[in-house]
Amino acid sequence: MIEKTIIASHGDIEKFNGGEVGRSPWKRITQERINAFADATDDHQWIHTDKEKAAASPFGSTIAHGFLTVSLLPSLLDEIIEVRNSEMTVNYAVENLRFGTAVVVDSEVRLILSVNDIRNLRGITRVTLGVEMEIKGEKRPAYKGSIVLLYHFKQ
Repeated sequence: MIEKTIIASHGDIEKFNGGEVGRSPWKRITQERINAFADATDDHQWIHTDKEKAAASPFGSTIAHGFLTVSLLPSLLDEIIEVRNSEMTVNYAVENLRFGTAVVVDSEVRLILSVNDIRNLRGITRVTLGVEMEIKGEKRPAYKGSIVLLYHFKQ
């Protein structure tokens, strides 16, 4: 069990500005998860869902949808930080996100979280978080980029 970082104010986040906040536990990407995402998004491209055809691909097996790995951000963030005292948290932007390496079925991934920038906008904390999805055993990440969140902390 990884101990979560408690964030309850602008100052709590500011302490991490320019540095790493933490890393999530590893999460296995199963074929069942990939298939459920394909069903939810109507994206049944063979490289994600057809095991036999995908076995002959350069990846040697099915791979996770890129957007599936991005959709894990909220749950992986919750594994690293526990936000308290925020009346509302708003997704504001995804910036400069680049996919690096495909996530093959049954790979394990984790999120590396850092704070790239923090601003106080008239009582609303605007934080740019560096997000990198690491794949166990791979040199290149699944993706790397930034997300921007707005925290409405109680005063």
